[in-house]
Formats: sequence, C-alpha cells, structure tokens
Amino acid sequence: MALGFVATPALKSAILAAMDSKAALGPIQDLLVRHGARTVSEGAITVMPGGASTRRYFRVALAEGGSAVAMFVPEGSKAEEIDKAEVGTRWPFLEVRDLLAERGLDVPRILAEDTRKGWLLIEDLGDDTLAQYLLRRPEQKRAVYTRAVQDLARAQAALWALPDGCVVSRRAFDFDLLRWEIEHFKEWGIEGRGHSMTADDEATFAGIADRLARRVADLPRGFVHRDYQSRNLMVRDQGGEDFSLVWIDFQDALLGPRAYDLVALLGDSYQEFDRAFVEARLDEFAEARGLSRVDRDGLGYEFDLVTVQRKLKDAGRFVFIDRVKQNPGFLKFVTPTVLKVKAALERLSDDDDMRTLHQVLARALPDELG
Repeated sequence: MALGFVATPALKSAILAAMDSKAALGPIQDLLVRHGARTVSEGAITVMPGGASTRRYFRVALAEGGSAVAMFVPEGSKAEEIDKAEVGTRWPFLEVRDLLAERGLDVPRILAEDTRKGWLLIEDLGDDTLAQYLLRRPEQKRAVYTRAVQDLARAQAALWALPDGCVVSRRAFDFDLLRWEIEHFKEWGIEGRGHSMTADDEATFAGIADRLARRVADLPRGFVHRDYQSRNLMVRDQGGEDFSLVWIDFQDALLGPRAYDLVALLGDSYQEFDRAFVEARLDEFAEARGLSRVDRDGLGYEFDLVTVQRKLKDAGRFVFIDRVKQNPGFLKFVTPTVLKVKAALERLSDDDDMRTLHQVLARALPDELG
C-alpha cells in the first residue's frame, strides 16, 4: 500500500465485507490458543451477518464440541459517532460488559481477547435476537417485552451509582451530542433525500432544535444502554416458557434520561406496537421502579419528548448508512421511523415548540408528516 494512502469509508466497508473465513483463520486460531481450546480448520468458521457497524462476527465450531463467536472490531474503542470521552486502555465493550455482569445483568461471557489486534472470542448466544425469537414465538410478545422493561428498571436501579472513572460516567447525552443528532437528521433525513426547507423554516427548525436538545439534556441522567432494542437483546431460551434476555451491543453506554432506553425499546424502528401495548409496558416499568402516579405521568411526557429527538436521529442515520456506508438495508425503516416522530408530535400538540416543529417538518416532508 502506497505511503499516504487513506481508505475511504466505502473502501473500508468493501475490505470488511470481503473478510472471509480464510482471512480470519489466523487471528481466530490465536484466540483459541488463548482460550485453551484446540485450533480448528477454515471449514469450522462461518461468517455471520452483521449490522450497521463495522464489527464483523464469525461462528467457530470448537473441536471440543459446541461453538463460540469471534468478533473483529476494526477500530477497537473508537466510537462511530461523536464521543468526548477519553479513550482508555480497555475497550469500552469490555469495561461496560464487566460492569453489567458485576451488577447482575446477563451479558455474553468473554472466552479470550486479543484487543491489540482487534479480536475477541465470546460466548455463542445463538441466533435468537428478540426480533428473531418473536418470528418463531409471536405469542410470547407481551412476555418478552414485559421482561425487557422490568430488566431495564432493575438495571437502572443497580447502575445508579457508578465506579469512579467508569467510561459510562465520562460521556453523556449532553446538549452538544443531542443537537448534533438533530442536525444529522436535517442533513440526511431531509436534505439527503432531496427535500429542503425555506429560509424561515430553517431558522425556526434551528431554534426548536436548540431548545429540544437542551430540554432532553436537562432531564435527570442515569445509565443508558443507548440502543436497547429488539436486535440488541438475545433470548436465552431455557425451555418451555422459561427464558432470559442477554444484553449485547452495549459498548456505547453513557449517561442520559431514564426514558431513553424505553424509547429505543418501545419505539423500535424494526417493530410496530399499538399505543395500548406501549402504555402497558410503561406502566410495568413504572411499577418496577416504584414510581408514583405523578412520576408515571412525567415518564410519559419524557418518553414522547425523547421519542422526537431519538427517532429524528434514527431516520437520518438510516439514510447516512445507505449514502456513506453503502448499506441500503435500513432505508425501508426511514418512513416508519418518521411516522413514530409524527405520532409523538401529535401527543405533544399542547407544547408550542412541538406543534410548530410538526408544521415545519410537514412542509419539508409532506408525504410522511403532512
């Protein structure tokens, strides 16, 4: 490779996509040696489907029986979005995993690590994300979501006090991050799809975006997974009706509003729920946290406010992933995500800013928000 060569995002994606079991064999063999397991042939390694991130996964059939998952993280501890936390010597994935395990959360076991080269060997949890599990067991929908909100309530209580210097406590949904996410929507969710605003609407949007980011940033903060949704919860099926939920993809955990992970879960872009289902799960969360009726009402308001901010960001992000990362798989979720924003804005119609925001967005995106 020539000196001074810089890989573009598109080229990096192509390189990662081309990584096959043969290319991964050497690093995985090294992990197996660290784990104390026998090495395997290329035929024992299967490339697993990935998501929107640059991480790559390989299922390894162990010579001793069973299997494990090798995870390759090209840039280790670097966040894919903006992150003002200092980068430590230990990967955030590992630091947060250890914290969650210590506080009683079900997380994958680490079998071996070679973080200097970007590799981990972790417990194989199978293929049953919550989303996949419900395709097989749709009758379990209420049970798994009840468990998810109850687990979240317990986790928030258990993680209220964090260790000194913890990576989670060094980063937060502050004004800068929240405001950047709203601008990300404007850049990609509106302009990136060929739409525009008038100069007056742009000025109005900017003012409301400032105030919305400030309002969310000023909400009391606690532990936030950041992407607590149906593709980031694995179902550990223990037979019959017995199951537990295993948390994954928690490396970007930070401090933020109590409603944030509820919005990720119950406003999931990959799922559809009627309002009664959402309200029932919010009631269960409130009960698990011991909230009063007044606090429960406040939670509902926070849920809608955070929904506007979070789902705007998601809609823009899906377009960004297509345009910049050349992954069109998320485009089909843009309109359903914008419609979730619309529903939240309608519930917040007594709020002057939210009512005006709805009007501005309806002019920019009349087919979705009109």
